[in-house]
Amino acid sequence: MRGAADQRSVTPPAARRRTRVVILGCTGSIGTQTLDVIRANPDRFEVLGLACGANAELLCRQLREFGARAACVRDLGASADAWPAGVERLPYPDGLAHMAELPEADLVVVATVGDAGFVPTERALRAGNTVALASKEMLVMGGGLFRDLADAADAAILPIDSEHSAIWQCLAGESSANVRRLVLTASGGPFRTWPQAKIRAAAAPAALAHPNWDMGPKITVDSASLLNKGLEIIEAHWLFRMPYDAIDVIVHPESIVHSMVEFCDGSLMAQLGAPDMRLPIQYALGYPERLRQAHAPLDLTQLRRLTFEPPDERRFPLLAAARAAGMAGGTAPAALCGADDAATAWFIQGGGSFGRMVDAVLAAMDATPPAPLDSLEAALAAHGRGFEAARQRLGGV
Repeated sequence: MRGAADQRSVTPPAARRRTRVVILGCTGSIGTQTLDVIRANPDRFEVLGLACGANAELLCRQLREFGARAACVRDLGASADAWPAGVERLPYPDGLAHMAELPEADLVVVATVGDAGFVPTERALRAGNTVALASKEMLVMGGGLFRDLADAADAAILPIDSEHSAIWQCLAGESSANVRRLVLTASGGPFRTWPQAKIRAAAAPAALAHPNWDMGPKITVDSASLLNKGLEIIEAHWLFRMPYDAIDVIVHPESIVHSMVEFCDGSLMAQLGAPDMRLPIQYALGYPERLRQAHAPLDLTQLRRLTFEPPDERRFPLLAAARAAGMAGGTAPAALCGADDAATAWFIQGGGSFGRMVDAVLAAMDATPPAPLDSLEAALAAHGRGFEAARQRLGGV
């Protein structure tokens, strides 16, 4: 896999056509903000295809505004009559993979939830298309496999999430030999100051009230448990080819420093910005250029403090569980993703307490020992085993 930190010579925008983009997960938080960036830079991008699982009404509005040629939706529902004329409707989910491998696509944004983007990411990389990843599960479940696919096709994988984008920006022009460690920052989520008993008793509305970021419900719950930060450790391992013992997490509640890189001479480089996902999105879409601003800039005069503290793995055990899964390797991270998918869906739907959700993920990991990760099918099968183990732990719902 061509690492996100690699620097490439790219034709300046004045001498090239507009970048042709496919967006998978177009009606979610990342998808809509990606379209915000494109809307702010209409001379730079052409939308080829859009795909989503739900919210067909919004999809139809997006199709009319951006003029995509093809689209794919799992549930069209009452929006069938609103489907824009001239837009090819592809079957779900095969349509996601079809659009991802289009030879005319310059960039495929994967912002799906769970394992829905797994096959499309594989197909995009096999086709040699650049993939901008917002979905953590892709590299968590199949990092080594996707790296090999990207290397074989000379394709690039670019991070969209704020933490890995920050590291990518800090590494620009630097030799990997000079990097001592990567430091991922975490907001701490809504439960950062809560005692353990209160965290365990919490219901979904409390977990979904993130103090800084506007994200989808799944990733917001993962942020509340700090599992998202554990998954980002695994991502960083594959994106930047760093060993696990050189990737740390620090809690930074203001979410202004998005991550840091420590170099061998002791210097620490950080990337700062407002907590707005459009910044990392536009960096990936425009790379190696920096696009016109599509977000509110950071006002340093309004900052009162920047605080940092170590994560408490006693109150947030899924952070340590994710690191352990990454170090175990094989199918362990894929099983973790499956268990998390089942448990967070149960929790968001009001199934029970936050503590019971966490316990189900930990129990599922104990029940699904890792196997060799020798194919993409093995990763998907492990995801299914983790999902079923957590589902059974929660009463088979």
